[in-house]
Amino acid sequence: SYWLMIHVAVIVGSYGPFTLGMILGLVSLILMIFTNKENKEKMLINIKELTIVNEMSLTVGLVMLTIGNFLGGMWANESWGRYWGWDPKETWALISIMIYAFVIHMRLIPGLRSRWTFNLWSVVAFSSIIFTYFGVNFYLAGLHSYQSGQQVGSIKFIAIAVFIVFVIGLFSYRKYDKYFKK
Repeated sequence: SYWLMIHVAVIVGSYGPFTLGMILGLVSLILMIFTNKENKEKMLINIKELTIVNEMSLTVGLVMLTIGNFLGGMWANESWGRYWGWDPKETWALISIMIYAFVIHMRLIPGLRSRWTFNLWSVVAFSSIIFTYFGVNFYLAGLHSYQSGQQVGSIKFIAIAVFIVFVIGLFSYRKYDKYFKK
C-alpha cells in the first residue's frame, strides 16, 4: 500500500527535526553552563538564536509526526478496517505528539516561558521519541513490534542518561539563574 510507504517515511523523517531539537537544546544548556561575566552578552545572543532554531525544528517535527500519524490511520483503515487500535506504537506516537505540543506551547504559560525550561524540555521530550522507536519495537507486543529477543538498551543506560541530563540541567539552571533570569 502506498499509505504504508508515505506513513513510515513521514514519521521517520520527523525524527530528524526532533533529534536536531534535542541537540540544539543540549548545546544551549551547555552554553549556559559556560556563561560568565565576560561572555554573558555573546552567550545570550547565541542561546537566543539556538532556541529560535530549536523551536522551529520542533515545530517541523511535530507537524511531520502528526501528519504521519494521520497517514498511518489511513493505512490502518485500508488494511484492517479501523483507523485506530490503541496499539503500543500508535499510543506512544500520540504521547510523543502531546509531549512535543506541550513543549512548543510552554512559551505561552507565564511560569514556563524561559529559554532554560524550553531547552531542557526539548532534551527531555526526546526520550518519548526514543521509547516510541526502540521501546515499542523491542519491548512491547503489538502490530508494530519487532521483538528479536535482544534488548537494545538497559536500565543502566537509561539511568546514566537521566543522570547526565539531570546534572546538565542543574548546572545550566544555576548559571541561567545567575546571569539570565530577570
